[in-house]
Amino acid sequence: MNYDRNLMTSYEILKQELTATRRSWLVTGVAGFIGSNLLLELLRCGQRVVGVDNLSTGHLRNLDEVRDEVGTERWSDFTWMEADITDLETCRKACKGVDYVLHQAALGSVPRSIAHPDITHHHNETGFVSMLLAAKDAGVRRFVYASSSAVYGDHPALPKVEDQTGECLSPYAVSKKANELYAALFSKCYGIETIGLRYFNVFGPRQDPTGPYAAVIPKWIDAMLCGEPVVIYGDGETSRDFCYVANVVQANLLAATIGDHEAQNTIYNIAVGGRTTLNELYEMLRSRLLKERPDLVDAAPVYDEFRPGDVRHSNADIGKARRLLGYQPTYQIDTGLDVGLVWYLANRKTDD
Repeated sequence: MNYDRNLMTSYEILKQELTATRRSWLVTGVAGFIGSNLLLELLRCGQRVVGVDNLSTGHLRNLDEVRDEVGTERWSDFTWMEADITDLETCRKACKGVDYVLHQAALGSVPRSIAHPDITHHHNETGFVSMLLAAKDAGVRRFVYASSSAVYGDHPALPKVEDQTGECLSPYAVSKKANELYAALFSKCYGIETIGLRYFNVFGPRQDPTGPYAAVIPKWIDAMLCGEPVVIYGDGETSRDFCYVANVVQANLLAATIGDHEAQNTIYNIAVGGRTTLNELYEMLRSRLLKERPDLVDAAPVYDEFRPGDVRHSNADIGKARRLLGYQPTYQIDTGLDVGLVWYLANRKTDD
């Protein structure tokens, strides 16, 4: 079938080009939530992928699910390394012969970083520099990495614009800000092309609902389905720019392959450009789960104290990503929840 390229999005055109030309990619944190979604899309496009994960927060079941979706032939294009990015030799081995690095490996969660700043620093900063150094020495074409909206800290302006940041409020935010500084330095000193993507509250399939540092959407879905109370920290009017994972996958692939020099060696907000309060999110989830749990009709959240390090409001200006990357988010929060809930309902009791 022939397509009119004038009517296609930048991402649709890119996927056609990738399907026609095999390239080699390294995805760190590949067994995690975002990493496994990147792996799925790359294999669907016929790419060769090396994946690294130490399984501290990732799960082998995520890789099994991707394998089942793409089939045996395309799965053969994937090389798996169970290893730690804080080991420089591991990074060198992983980067050998790779065209693009999509660096997702990190310890997330603001509360976890406050409880364990040393571990956060080790994985998010030492590991990051090890990956940068290995990628530089291997001559990769582009190093795309996951940053975070947490770097905006206490800056009050909304929406968030890339060049206006405040004081960091957590060790996690500091680690991501350090990643951006190191990437810019490596670009200037060594000529490696880097692009940072500031993610805003990503959600979707293969996001783990368990553990003390689980993200809000899978954690609340699991609690509602189990008949447990949903805890909201603060008054519920805290707002976030929730972004479905397919939008993040699109941004990574566009950032890795964009040819415009102006679009390189910089940072982008990756979100949908909206705001949803936690109270609104609770109602969106509750209403969608009534069919599964009719008793939710009278359910109400439990309110607790605000958590240290949490930003009050988060809302992204995505104009820069639209203009320079051709980024066009295809899912708003409501459509993302509709699609994502299908996976959550089918997989929430899956164990390693």
